[in-house]
Amino acid sequence: MAPRIWLLGITGILCAISLGTWGASDPVPSCNATTNTNCAECLRNVSCLWCNTKNKCYHYPVRKILPPKSLCPLSDARWGVCWVNFEALIIAMSVAGGIIILSICVCCCCCCCRKKKNRQHDVADQKMEREKEQRKMRQEERKSEMKGRHDEIRKKYGLFNEQNSYTKFENK
Repeated sequence: MAPRIWLLGITGILCAISLGTWGASDPVPSCNATTNTNCAECLRNVSCLWCNTKNKCYHYPVRKILPPKSLCPLSDARWGVCWVNFEALIIAMSVAGGIIILSICVCCCCCCCRKKKNRQHDVADQKMEREKEQRKMRQEERKSEMKGRHDEIRKKYGLFNEQNSYTKFENK
């Protein structure tokens, strides 16, 4: 619910700013001329800042991001629209910025972990392949050793077949 209110507040400020500069058909009065009137009259000019406690309209101090406390306390300062004060705007913007930064960090961490897992799987697959090749080589060595032992036993007992078992029979 709070993000919707925040979005509505930002949208209201942006609409008020755009209407205050481009949508006004009559000339916008200066900030000093609208002092002691009301907030809506003062904020018709985008360069003006309304102070609720003093009921005065001031020129917004452009060189400073936030108006100084001597000019007007943040909880009473209005700019853009009358129903959003600077204090609430700062809190809402910091929460939104924090959420955005946190979500970017979480996305980066998830991507890095996924890549790390993929690398771990690749390393594990390579290790399994090497082990498989080593087992195959050991099996071939054992096979050749067994064949050599069997051949020795066949020679010992005279059961050794000739190398070419498909020779022609000789007539005797």
